[in-house]
Amino acid sequence: MTTPARVIVFDTTLRDGEQAPGFSLDVPSKLAMARALDGLGVDIIEAGFPIASPADSEAVRQIAAAVRRPVIAALARTTAKDIEEAARALEPAERSRIHTFLATSDLHLSAKLRITREELRLKKGKKRKLSVIMEKVGR
Repeated sequence: MTTPARVIVFDTTLRDGEQAPGFSLDVPSKLAMARALDGLGVDIIEAGFPIASPADSEAVRQIAAAVRRPVIAALARTTAKDIEEAARALEPAERSRIHTFLATSDLHLSAKLRITREELRLKKGKKRKLSVIMEKVGR
């Protein structure tokens, strides 16, 4: 007998929801929303972008400490400073993931990031699951 397919819900509300002009959540509001998302059975909660501000880092840290069932993710660019801050904020998590993003077109790699395609392949996490969002893939 085969195992039925399972949909994994990866919610970005706590980070991507703040992209709307004039909208932002304070730390207690983010924590309350993370608890609500957990109650809904969300599998992965992207709690924030820790390098963006001390408040965002603190929100990720508090969510990681308080919400235990889902994987808690933090967004980071592929720079050491971003990844280190994300890892620091995620330390209290039962299960965590650093969700990175970077440009992947040859133009962006050479002009924006100043790295080669081989250097891009070598950027990976050591202790945590690492997922990568590829920006401008079609260019």
